[in-house]
Amino acid sequence: MPLTETARKNHEALFPNHRSTLATTDPELIEVFDNFAFDEVLRPGGLGARTRLMAILASLIAQQTLAEYEVMLGAALAAGVTPVEAREILYHAVPYVGIAKAFAFIHATNEVLTAHGVALPLPGQSTTTPADRFEKGLALQKAIFGDRIDELYERAPESEIHIQRLLSANCFGDHQTRTGLDVKTRELLTFSILLSLGGCEPQLKGHIQGNVNVGNDKAFLLAAVTELLPFIGYPRALNAIACLNEVLPEAGPSEPST
Repeated sequence: MPLTETARKNHEALFPNHRSTLATTDPELIEVFDNFAFDEVLRPGGLGARTRLMAILASLIAQQTLAEYEVMLGAALAAGVTPVEAREILYHAVPYVGIAKAFAFIHATNEVLTAHGVALPLPGQSTTTPADRFEKGLALQKAIFGDRIDELYERAPESEIHIQRLLSANCFGDHQTRTGLDVKTRELLTFSILLSLGGCEPQLKGHIQGNVNVGNDKAFLLAAVTELLPFIGYPRALNAIACLNEVLPEAGPSEPST
């Protein structure tokens, strides 16, 4: 199956003058994949190249696919994702995947950035201190999720309240209050990470609503699932769509008039 002209152009834009070794050893598979990933799933539109690549990077971290991450990070930089944005995607993923799964990606990111002539360390983006991280994290949670956060605190048993406080102070206070990415992008990244991890459907549903609350509507999230499909496979994509439809059901067909 020859590459479509659209797939060829999109691939060349991200990987200029690159010839995959698999294109020589496994040409049939690469042609099918490239047509799928760089043409077919992009036809409905929705994200744009920079946003799509940021979502893909977050997904690859969640899936622990380091080699593909390194390749796609280079493509993301070529598409205009800044070094600070690339680093913030990685830092944003840490509370969702755990630091043990992030370490190799931190080193790989530094190596790719250095190879692209980026001086390290990058400028800091933290906005909190040990004294205010809980307060600012909780405020951000409430800005995204509203009264649901108060309900979570009220329902938490005394033995578990510390987990809610850690979530506010660490996940949101330490990580999501950082500059470098806006709140809409961060919620998209969280959505991409959770659907790629699998087994996180309750959290995924919560962040579907969080995405809607900050302005990422169902069509936008469905576009994200579609454009991540080549990298996550059908089972996780279909699970994500089921969560989307549960949280944001489609309007049913209108009743016939009598």
